[in-house]
Amino acid sequence: MGILGSDTSNLQILDFWLRLLLLPFNAATIWIAVTTHQNNTTYGNLEFKHLIGLKYMVCISAVSAAFAVFSAVSAWLRCLDTKTWLFFLTDQVISYLMVTSMTAQGEFLYLAYNGDLEVSWSRGCASYGRFCNRLKVAVALHVIAVCCSLVLAVISAFRLFARFPPPFFPSKRDDQQRI
Repeated sequence: MGILGSDTSNLQILDFWLRLLLLPFNAATIWIAVTTHQNNTTYGNLEFKHLIGLKYMVCISAVSAAFAVFSAVSAWLRCLDTKTWLFFLTDQVISYLMVTSMTAQGEFLYLAYNGDLEVSWSRGCASYGRFCNRLKVAVALHVIAVCCSLVLAVISAFRLFARFPPPFFPSKRDDQQRI
């Protein structure tokens, strides 16, 4: 392939395109989350800056997008090609953070739609329906980005641990031959 050089494997090509695929999903998640707001005459204005969980999802999406750009560009730089530990650890941490932000937003949306009568939380989406619908779209896009990130974490783990030989376990036949 011309972009990555002639000696790239299919796994490297998949890795490269998944990293590029993260960008539009993270950008759309950030844009929808930041621009979502709704005014209610009874309860007032609800917007991005009022929800810390939404800020967390936006920050994690921004970090993920930035690392996706960095790691996609590093596919061209052969000096970073040997830093598989760096990419392995970073992919694992980013995947974990993206999963936590996804689950936090999923829980928020569940409570917003269903409420919790035991602690006197009412259903917020009854009053802020448009806000909740846009957040559902943002979380759906974030879920796709999380899936891409998890696949990238598996690929980076494979690329790292494929460099090492499998452990050797002597068989019973080898033990009997020594005796």
